[in-house]
Amino acid sequence: MSTAVGPGRGVGHVALGAWSGGRWLQYGETVQEDRLQALLTPGDGIHTVLTADAYGAGEADTLVGRALAGVPREAFCLIGAVGHDFYEGQRDGPRGFPRFTDARLRGPEHYADYLRMATERHLERLGVDELDVLLLHNPDRTGYTSPVVWEAMALLRDEGLARSIGVAPGPANGFTLDVIACLERFGDLMDWAMLILNPFEPWPGELALRAAAAKEVAVIARVADYGGIFWDDVRPGHTFAQHDHRLHRPEGWIEAGMRKLEAIRPVAVKHGLTPLQLAAQWDLAHTPVACVVPTLIQEPGGRPIEAKRAELAATPHHVVLDPDEVAMMREVGDNAGSMVLKGATPDYDGDILPDRWPLETELVAAGARWGIDAEHDLAASHG
Repeated sequence: MSTAVGPGRGVGHVALGAWSGGRWLQYGETVQEDRLQALLTPGDGIHTVLTADAYGAGEADTLVGRALAGVPREAFCLIGAVGHDFYEGQRDGPRGFPRFTDARLRGPEHYADYLRMATERHLERLGVDELDVLLLHNPDRTGYTSPVVWEAMALLRDEGLARSIGVAPGPANGFTLDVIACLERFGDLMDWAMLILNPFEPWPGELALRAAAAKEVAVIARVADYGGIFWDDVRPGHTFAQHDHRLHRPEGWIEAGMRKLEAIRPVAVKHGLTPLQLAAQWDLAHTPVACVVPTLIQEPGGRPIEAKRAELAATPHHVVLDPDEVAMMREVGDNAGSMVLKGATPDYDGDILPDRWPLETELVAAGARWGIDAEHDLAASHG
């Protein structure tokens, strides 16, 4: 597992995501561009920035590029992601742009050409010659299983467009067996995986950690804030904007989250941590998690995102939680079976879709090799 990708450019234990600030993904209020640019500028305790070319169909890249301008290249770590084709594909409403592996766009013989073009355009907008990490963004079934895709990703690394490569499932929760099988097939080629993980959503992300560790693939944990609950300014009766993604969460999730938060708050107080820092520490206590990247959300009437950035930057690098505290928090936050997952799950037996496909025998076997009973451990029991 190589978390340090170059002198002075290792992936930090906390990072900034360009999806923050409500500008391209709808969480909280939309902040002005200059404010978001300042937020994403490396420095003041955070030197790692993560973006994806699909955010704003390249607009996020351009803004991140402005944030990086003038910062010495050895002073920041840049994580990028490609995989959604907004060059030739047509946007499908909230589902976004199709994956580049969509058969309507191209066949396998053109995968490598697309990945090279998309990565080069990504770099051009960002104003750099090389990414520290390049992630395959939200792959479909083909992206998880195709040797052509992963050989092309590895070639981009070998030719100097990126120092390391990895996979970024999502944005929804799930894809557990797909990630595990991908790690088994291509883990020797990849360096990183990004998973949803926080104390109130240990399931299903934790199920993939052993496979990642065995393949020496480091993990970036996202959604550590649990929809803003761990930022401690989301309360019952909270007002969300019309298209805020959190409106898709089940009714009562804030009230339930607050009860759980009060149950674990004494652990934060004991260690002098804020709730968000506690959540980040819980993530970092898991092998092989190396980096935590929450969403910085400007809530109506809430604390400014600049204060949240400073709070994230102050998160201790070394783990201060003991195993009993980690286990207690997991028990409080246990969410097993709380939702229908994406990817291959026992809850779906239809046609292959961009983010759902049948549970195949080989995926069941892959899970079993890591102690996962697919029918039991990945099924939705409620919610």
